[in-house]
Amino acid sequence: MPLTEIIGAWLAALLTLSILSFLFKENPIYKAAEHLFVGVSAGWGVVIAYWQVIQPNLLSNLWPQGGVSDSILSQIWYGFYSLLFNITTLFGLLDPVLLTEGGIQNLNSSEIDLGYIVPLVLGVLMLTRLIPKLSWMARFSIAYIVGVFAGLRAFGFLNSDIYGQVMSTALDFSSLGGFTNSLILIIGTICALIYFFFSTRHEGVVGKISKVGIYFLMISFGASFGFTVMGRISLLIGRFEDLIKFNKTEYYYGSLWSLSIVILVLVIYFSFFNKKANNEEV
Repeated sequence: MPLTEIIGAWLAALLTLSILSFLFKENPIYKAAEHLFVGVSAGWGVVIAYWQVIQPNLLSNLWPQGGVSDSILSQIWYGFYSLLFNITTLFGLLDPVLLTEGGIQNLNSSEIDLGYIVPLVLGVLMLTRLIPKLSWMARFSIAYIVGVFAGLRAFGFLNSDIYGQVMSTALDFSSLGGFTNSLILIIGTICALIYFFFSTRHEGVVGKISKVGIYFLMISFGASFGFTVMGRISLLIGRFEDLIKFNKTEYYYGSLWSLSIVILVLVIYFSFFNKKANNEEV
């Protein structure tokens, strides 16, 4: 078995057990694994965003390969790209990775689309958050993003939830089971809506109907929570399966040694460093 795969298995087992050590008590090995996870996730997200969003959607439309012409403006425009290309390669010292010479390949068109300057400017303004005196400029980008996504989410919510809920309340007379399901859905929808109707006191008939709505809501919340827990349990089972797998001879009992390392660190920390800190506080 390759050495890199063995090292990866040991690291996976060590990090998994480090995170699980939080079940005992918060400790430095858990914090180290947590910070490593957050940092790696952030770095991975930036890489994915560049290669799957920024380069193919933004840069390939602003500087497509073959888009340069004999006009002065076009040559000046691609001159900026050449400057960025030289900076990313340290003027030829490094191999081109982030950018390609002459522009980014665009399979749809080789013409410059200046309309993409707007998202470019908005993206650059987001970086002004790093400069305290210019951080107010990032509000334009944040306001644009929040407004656009609020509109998209509202439209999606209207189609998927409200419209879907209304269409689902139509009675299905094709079969007895379909009719029963539709009737339960109608009753649950009406009772839940009446529960959130606060203009009238929940007394008498309205109170009884709203109480039925509470039962439907609790069943819905319980099912959603159970589904979420079931998904998390499946992830936990996957981690336990990997720990069992990494404890075999071909991995040199990586899980067992990782567990020993975690226990040793916890014993040393809570026996010496944590005890010393408590004595200093007293």
